[in-house]
Amino acid sequence: MKIIILGAGQVGGSLAEHLASEANDITVVDTDGERLRDLGDRLDIRTVQGRGSLPTVLRQAGADDADMLVAVTNSDETNMVACQVAHTLFHTPTKIARVREAAYLTRSDLFDNEAIPVDVLISPEQVVTNYIKRLIEHPGALQVIDFAEGQAQLVAVKAYYGGPLVGQQLRQLREHMPNVETRVAAIFRRDRPILPQGDTVIEADDEVFFIAAKANIRAVMSEMRRLDESYKRIVIAGGGQIGERLAEAIESRYQVKIIEMSPARCRYLSDTLDSTVVLQGSASDRDLLLEENIADADIFLALTNDDEANIMSSLLAKRLGAKKVMTIINNPAYVDLIQGGDIDIAISPQLATIGTLLAHVRRGDIVSVHSLRRGAAEAIEAIAHGDAKSSKVIGKAIRDIGLPPGTTIGAIIRDEEVLIAHDDTVVQAGDHVILFLVDKKHIRDVEKLFHVGLSFF
Repeated sequence: MKIIILGAGQVGGSLAEHLASEANDITVVDTDGERLRDLGDRLDIRTVQGRGSLPTVLRQAGADDADMLVAVTNSDETNMVACQVAHTLFHTPTKIARVREAAYLTRSDLFDNEAIPVDVLISPEQVVTNYIKRLIEHPGALQVIDFAEGQAQLVAVKAYYGGPLVGQQLRQLREHMPNVETRVAAIFRRDRPILPQGDTVIEADDEVFFIAAKANIRAVMSEMRRLDESYKRIVIAGGGQIGERLAEAIESRYQVKIIEMSPARCRYLSDTLDSTVVLQGSASDRDLLLEENIADADIFLALTNDDEANIMSSLLAKRLGAKKVMTIINNPAYVDLIQGGDIDIAISPQLATIGTLLAHVRRGDIVSVHSLRRGAAEAIEAIAHGDAKSSKVIGKAIRDIGLPPGTTIGAIIRDEEVLIAHDDTVVQAGDHVILFLVDKKHIRDVEKLFHVGLSFF
């Protein structure tokens, strides 16, 4: 595919990196020449310096025959105008834009082809907010991912000593829960992936990824560990876009406090939010945290845009007695350093956003792509198209499908029903198939599996 990316920031740069490794023809446009040189030295891509919304710059980047435009500059307006120009002058088939400002996003009729032609809107803040919200709804989970609009969920938990299944073989899961269908998709032990078999024994401290229908998630979690109580008291450090959206989404069900430095922003938040308590001050001020009884907080969320401040305030909150600590980390190098110690969950906004983008870039049959375990593995939702002749998967039992090494099928969603995959499950046309890849380099082979042969058309 020929793809033009506008903006060489964190999202644009990591997207170019992902796509260049998959043999796409990539051009990155940015006004910052130094950033472009750095990307061009590392990756096999073209770079063009200039404003991405200008017709001359887009033509130079190859918009005449581009398959896709991804506008992820820091300016909403530039992204929207670039999509308009690409549509009107170059008839680009797919246009993806990052729009942050909620005032635009609430007006859905703005983004029709007759108005501003954007095919896919991405709001990183919204993606991250939804991600954190799912984690709050499932106490004890390290990661929660929705498939098929939330019908099935993939959840990662840490198995604790004393959990009913710890020290037992996986096949005993059926005996413990005869009425609940679930499938363990991957296990990470001491940072190494293990492909689960029936006789695999779960050990304490294993990271276990399992998939089940949404209604059964809590029951399966209770097999791996003592269930955490539902959260009640939540403290958010940082009242920026994500902090505000999250407080707005959860304040009706939880007691929420926000700590924000800027007095003007505090005034705005207290006017906008209904029942959230807004505190002006620094989240790494020990006296303030003690005064606000941080030891009673069920969860402390550090959501400012400063990684170092997030890490320090989280460590302090944990030291002062907060039960759980989640932190946003923008620098990918930090994520692996800190998760799992005093900080319970590190969230990388890039990984969350990249997954949303990749789903649109992958060959047509892939609905969603999610990074697991901070990018070490992937979960993919693909749709099986075609018939037994043209497709490599339709009409076959799972044991007969030639899956690449380290790939398992976890579940199939068929007509609103979640079917947990067994060896004899047969794939039908229109099924949403959920696959796990422990090794990302096989992603092309998975795409090829779900490609429809030409005889179908």
